[in-house]
Amino acid sequence: MSENLVLDGVIMLGTALALVLLFRRLGLGATLGYLVAGALIGPSGFALVGGAQSKMNIAELGITLLLFIAGLELNLARLWRLRRDIFGFGLAQVAICGLALAGVVLAFAGFTYAAALAIGLPLALSSTAQVLPMLRSAGRMNTPFGERAFAILLFQDVSIVPLITIIAALSRAPADPATPPGWLMALYTVGAVVALVLAGRYLLNPLFRFIGGLGERELFVAAALFTVLAASAVMEWLHLSTALGAFVAGVMLADSPYRHELEADVDPFRTILLGLFFVAVGMMLDLHAIAARPFFVVGLAAAVVIVKAALIFGIARAFGIATRSALGLGLLLSQGGEFGFVLFAQAKNAMLISDSAASLMGAVVTLSMATTPFLMQFARRFYDPDKAPAARRDDLDGPEKADHSAAVVVGYGRFGQTVAQMLMGAGMSATIIDNDAEMIDIAAKFGLKVYYGDGTRLDLLRQAGADEAKVIIFAMDKDQLSREELEVALKSFRQAAIFVRAYDRRAVLEYRGLDVTLTVREVFESAVLMGRRTLKTLGVEEGRIARIEQAYRARDKERLTLQADKGIFSDEARAAFHPQQPFDEAEAES
Repeated sequence: MSENLVLDGVIMLGTALALVLLFRRLGLGATLGYLVAGALIGPSGFALVGGAQSKMNIAELGITLLLFIAGLELNLARLWRLRRDIFGFGLAQVAICGLALAGVVLAFAGFTYAAALAIGLPLALSSTAQVLPMLRSAGRMNTPFGERAFAILLFQDVSIVPLITIIAALSRAPADPATPPGWLMALYTVGAVVALVLAGRYLLNPLFRFIGGLGERELFVAAALFTVLAASAVMEWLHLSTALGAFVAGVMLADSPYRHELEADVDPFRTILLGLFFVAVGMMLDLHAIAARPFFVVGLAAAVVIVKAALIFGIARAFGIATRSALGLGLLLSQGGEFGFVLFAQAKNAMLISDSAASLMGAVVTLSMATTPFLMQFARRFYDPDKAPAARRDDLDGPEKADHSAAVVVGYGRFGQTVAQMLMGAGMSATIIDNDAEMIDIAAKFGLKVYYGDGTRLDLLRQAGADEAKVIIFAMDKDQLSREELEVALKSFRQAAIFVRAYDRRAVLEYRGLDVTLTVREVFESAVLMGRRTLKTLGVEEGRIARIEQAYRARDKERLTLQADKGIFSDEARAAFHPQQPFDEAEAES
């Protein structure tokens, strides 16, 4: 076997690329392609690449980066909102599924009680590395379904510490003096999380603010990777989960104005390392062990999937989740997880199971993971249809193919169309971005090119030429542009004048205080126009109409200012007009 890292990399990436393309073409998903690629080139296959365990250690950084990005999408307020799912649903899932699978192993595999428990509990964990990318690529991470799945996976990751403690308590091996006792590990966990929270507030946010002001993108990437690795290193030093450290670091930066840029910078590393992780899992698959006991491995893998799917469905129904979503959740989380390999190694070191048993259990986990792409195709019909996003279109051009223009228009709905038409009417070019594939198809029928993508993402804006644009117009519908996203755009594209469509006064208040060139409250201007036309039809003199409009705008501006300072329902400003208090000409004179 070659130990040349460059040659190993060529073989791993080349095989993975070929098989992922094939499996994508067949509609089976990338994960299965990576697993099969690893099995083919690993020791049990053609033995083209060796050192599977060492490559697994490197590739596990992909899981760490995945949890960091997941943390970026969950600030502390949102985590608190999910506490019932994390500590209620998550705890029930791990405990019930773990004990049930321990019973299955005890009944059909002939292990001791301690060994069955050391195998059953790890089998209760699902694959974070497999499920989260599926949710993200489907655009479901921020839906109720995706949040609930993430909450369960988060508790599973946190539960690694108590599971290791349980295995240590069952151990037949002499105690390792270097390993701290369970109660001390629990204290370490709490202390490490508190330390990371303080570091995020007082060190990380100022650091990224300073680097952001320098405008050095390479330095920003280096700082992002340093943050992830440093948080993980602290946890590893304390014998804790490195993924948990990365997740906490992400949560601490979730409210940062640089959140989206951090995600864009880290995501390419996460993608490639996760792919290599699944290749390494495939390489560690002992095909000879499967060949020796095929019915045992296939049967136990099927039992894991069926038992977990059924129990998670039942727990979900007990928590009041609708039948369709509960079934989809059960199928999504029915596989074994990558942390099972870690816990099986712990059980082997504790002399609870043999090397061959650990290898067989690894094969069971891998085989159960291979079923997920097929189950996901079946599970999609059980998603809540009201929450399902439009299918992604791979045949549409992204903004990287656009010629750079003086103006970038994000959103080509009824508002963005009008703005873009006026620009083109003046003979000016504009790069238009929208994530509605149907709208893009309609625009193409009229000979207009609209590029497909999420125009709030910093990397896509750069691809569209926002670094050189003179004007950037955010013309999306309500709730599609957050204050944080707007802050990032303002800091990243200082050379451009930024115009924002605000749907209503709540949106105006959200964007208040930002250095935006112009915020247009859509419903306000159109309503004022209709009011003017109505008064004219009713015979009101034109000058009086103008004075009424001026007075109304002044009152509205005054209310906006007070509401921004004291809350949306503040009534300290002058009251709106009503029949007992119509417009007074003296108000116009003042």
